[in-house]
Amino acid sequence: MRMSAHVNAVRRRAPGARKVCPRPDNALDDVENSDTIGPALHRLSPATNLAMNNAHPHPIAGVLPVFQTPYHEDETIDFETLEKEIHWLFDQGADGIVMAMVSETLRLSSDERRALAEAACAIGGPRGAVIISVGAESSRVAEDLARHAEAVGADAVMAIPPLATHADESEIGRYYARILSAVSIPVIVQDASGYVGRPMSIALQADLFNTHGPRVMFKPEAHPIGPRLSELRYATGGRARIFEGSGGAALTDSYARGIAGVMPGADLVDVIVALWRALKAGDAHMANRLSAPLSALVGRLTNLDAFLAVEKHLLVKRGVFKNAIVRGPVGYRLDADLRGEVDRLFDELQAVLSDAASADLRRASRTV
Repeated sequence: MRMSAHVNAVRRRAPGARKVCPRPDNALDDVENSDTIGPALHRLSPATNLAMNNAHPHPIAGVLPVFQTPYHEDETIDFETLEKEIHWLFDQGADGIVMAMVSETLRLSSDERRALAEAACAIGGPRGAVIISVGAESSRVAEDLARHAEAVGADAVMAIPPLATHADESEIGRYYARILSAVSIPVIVQDASGYVGRPMSIALQADLFNTHGPRVMFKPEAHPIGPRLSELRYATGGRARIFEGSGGAALTDSYARGIAGVMPGADLVDVIVALWRALKAGDAHMANRLSAPLSALVGRLTNLDAFLAVEKHLLVKRGVFKNAIVRGPVGYRLDADLRGEVDRLFDELQAVLSDAASADLRRASRTV
């Protein structure tokens, strides 16, 4: 099924409504007129717009996995599998979804980024928060992507700084200020320098928060993650919402430092949900059982393509994806030895979840 037809079908059967902010009449013209995406990415009907405008935004908190982008064999986006993935994420307990780096945004065309954002909002919006990455190499493009994301119903946008330009921090500050001026929804500042780009100073990030207020949120990934996270909290007076972004490897430590949520990959969402709930409940035993093999698995992934290779491998293993295609050129391929270790650690994590479920059933039966 073509993307546009699939998104329209999702809208018609969506179980809930979603807020879409007013937009200029030409907000989606570039997508609708695209030769590569197709001409049928129609604007919402008046009735649908009315229903969606009566909805309320979802809270930006909790477990917010970054979905992987599935492809057909010809590397076009597989929107039917995307719908399956997004519903699977919510069925596992996710509080929302994120389109970001491991969604392969840097390997998508501008039309594809807009199409993927609209599909994510149409599919995920009725079930939870939707956050769309809008980072770009120019402020103008980032503004346009942000306006489009808000127009199609995103609850927040997220942006990495430009990667190709070694701009000074005053320029980076103006880049984020322009994104903030372009939309009314929250803007999550992503320092993805753990695997791409250069670290942003704590002073720059704090200045953005202190200047623009709590609509500015953060996903800090520069090393060392824990100390820098605490430093950012102190610099913002403990008022900023900060999200863990290490794939869950540092979640236990980050939770103790006061985060609002976690943005892992999609492949181990059930593990992250269980770990998040254990931390909230003060269940140190369960948290330790989950965090050890999780950290061992994630610790083997040293760059963006390594995350993509493992995450897509596990999504195929779990029956969510049909294939593990990553758009090339790629800088990492999963070899047999690492695949075996990933599978072993995955099985260990699933055994922990199974033991926990059995214990819950036993406790429930004793209370009947």
